[in-house]
Amino acid sequence: MDEIVQRKRKAENLLDELASVLRHDDRLVADGKLLKNKVVELGLQPDSSLLKRLLSHPDLKSHFFQEVEGMLVFDKVKFQQFVSSKSFLPDSYTSFKNKIGLSSDGNYLKEAREVVLSWPYKDCLLEGSQTKEDRRRNEVFWNATLAPNQVDRLLAPKVLTNFKKYTSKGEEPVTSIAATDNFILRGNNLLALHSLRPVYAGKVKLIYIDPPYNTGNDSFRYNDSFNHSTWLTFMKNRLEVAKELLRPDGFILLQIDNNEESYLKVLCDEVFGRENYRNSIIVKKGTKNLQLQFETIQKLNAGFDTILLYSKREEVKLPNLFKELKGATTSAWNNHWRGTDRPTMRFELLGVEPEMGQWRWERNRSEAAVANYALLCGYIRQHEGTDTEITDSLIDTYYQRYLQEQGILEAGEFELIRLSKTGKPEHYIPPRMQVLLSENWMDLSVAGRLTKFEHEKNEEILRRAIEWLTKEGDLVLDFFLGSGSTAAVAHKLKRQYIGIEQMNYGKEDATNRLQQVIKGDDKGISPEVGWKGGGSFVYAELAKLNQHWVERIAEAEENELDELLKELELNPFLHYSVQPEMLKNHATEFAQLEPEIKRQVLYALLDNNQLYINLTETADADLNVTEEDKRLNKMFYHVT
Repeated sequence: MDEIVQRKRKAENLLDELASVLRHDDRLVADGKLLKNKVVELGLQPDSSLLKRLLSHPDLKSHFFQEVEGMLVFDKVKFQQFVSSKSFLPDSYTSFKNKIGLSSDGNYLKEAREVVLSWPYKDCLLEGSQTKEDRRRNEVFWNATLAPNQVDRLLAPKVLTNFKKYTSKGEEPVTSIAATDNFILRGNNLLALHSLRPVYAGKVKLIYIDPPYNTGNDSFRYNDSFNHSTWLTFMKNRLEVAKELLRPDGFILLQIDNNEESYLKVLCDEVFGRENYRNSIIVKKGTKNLQLQFETIQKLNAGFDTILLYSKREEVKLPNLFKELKGATTSAWNNHWRGTDRPTMRFELLGVEPEMGQWRWERNRSEAAVANYALLCGYIRQHEGTDTEITDSLIDTYYQRYLQEQGILEAGEFELIRLSKTGKPEHYIPPRMQVLLSENWMDLSVAGRLTKFEHEKNEEILRRAIEWLTKEGDLVLDFFLGSGSTAAVAHKLKRQYIGIEQMNYGKEDATNRLQQVIKGDDKGISPEVGWKGGGSFVYAELAKLNQHWVERIAEAEENELDELLKELELNPFLHYSVQPEMLKNHATEFAQLEPEIKRQVLYALLDNNQLYINLTETADADLNVTEEDKRLNKMFYHVT
């Protein structure tokens, strides 16, 4: 007995010593608490700084290192098991959930077969502090991760409900569903993607997504339990099913910043095949704090985001990508020439009378542009006759042909300046003048400016991508829809689309934006593509089961959480390992927990396999699926 007691005390001392050592590493501490997941992560690498700390303490050195032929070898498996035990850093959440029947099976986030069901910002739960306003301000998150042995009915197709159709007349009931309908689906995007699979597998021409960037210093804030490997698993789960939805000649574009871009590319190489990687396109991103460039900084501002491009199959060819150079009016160009009036920049253009003013213009460039115009006029007269009057239509006809014959690769190398009858120069850019583009899209900025949505995508980027890789009638998918930019651009370009979003953003919600598009908004690319309105889309939601409880837990005030525990005793869809009678027995102890811990406990009680109603259970009377929803689901899923 004495030996057992001594062994227990030694283990306790070792636990205390390890915790004391780790607290000296700033990377492992937040709000005065050790980050258990971060300790495991650094141990698995293994991290050199961590190893030095362990080696500096004799007891830790002898416990976690073995001597092999004069060399010390770190036993990272033993270390992982030790720090993952319930005895090391037990928190109130872990302690309480074990008491009510939930147990940890020892799986770690890096296991490839687990399913990350939700993630911060895009499809997550907001963790509470004191008030709803505090929750929004602090933006603290938790996610849901299921181990392989916990995944049962999770990925089965779900029942859709709350069908609505939006046309130029407004909201209408859905009487029928066509194969060409546009859809906006509300619900967890992983489950929605799997629900699309029976109907749309092999039918999507283009996927464009802007996933959460997994940075720790912007509005996608996350605590350290959401580590790098969890984010990659989250993406892997979704990309695997997304690949199944792509047509054989389909493409996927993934917009990301440099925090995870390299890792996401390796993941995409695995999911889509390295042979199907095509390009890493860069688009301009602004600097939030310009003052940083005048101070000491840790790293340079990236200045761009990356859009990874993958094809479904290697043999698929990319069409040439051209950028259209837009025309400029004489007045607009003249204003550009004038600029700031500086004496050193004043001189007269060739052929311009002195009384007509002096211009800010580079003499060599203007002379070359005028000469180019004369050369093109001579070329046209060679083909049309020496007395031919040069018109805009003739220039349009011969311009590209002349460039090709002269071996001029980009239209921008050959500018045209002609002198008008008034003697003023006119800068001429023929319609549809184009430049062949590369991966460099720095002429376009990441951010859109049409809504108040913080991370709205730029319609111009989406227009370029969608026009390049699809044609009218092709199906475009975005399963991180956000403000709805992808769907809005696809609608204006007459492409079919499906958008998936879990969150409801109120006035900034995608459904409201698309209703304005249907009415003929004049924003974004609308003027350039001549958009006047029209079309329609169908809205539907994944029918909620435990998701109702998820939302109640997220929105509950602090004083409502104890009552929710009592209500959950009657919920027939608790996690299989939960013993409902134990909830009542531990109600007093639950009441003493901190509010954010209470929310975690309540959420953990639910069976995540039962968040939404499975399609196979529409006949279950207890689930209250209406006859109208049954009819529309049969039409959507093509079920007889």
